[in-house]
Amino acid sequence: MKTIEGFKLRKLGNEYILIGESMALINFNKMITLNETAAFLWQKAEELTRTHGSFDAADLCKALCDEYEVSPAQAMTDIDATLSSWLSTAIIEP
Repeated sequence: MKTIEGFKLRKLGNEYILIGESMALINFNKMITLNETAAFLWQKAEELTRTHGSFDAADLCKALCDEYEVSPAQAMTDIDATLSSWLSTAIIEP
């Protein structure tokens, strides 16, 4: 998978939002809100897309387990739900 270029993560109070800032996303009329954990995953996904061209759930699981005290099974459950949501809103591509 890879993130769609042009989305910028911004902090707004205690939440984070993704805003489409490129001309290609001019018709993207959604504001995506993320909690702290989802924002962390987005940053890792963006970093991996930029440095390796793609990322997968296992990459994010390792990062999440390294950063937070969470079991790999719980991390993967949360990551699967997050990636499903991101795919359905078209902010990442398979």
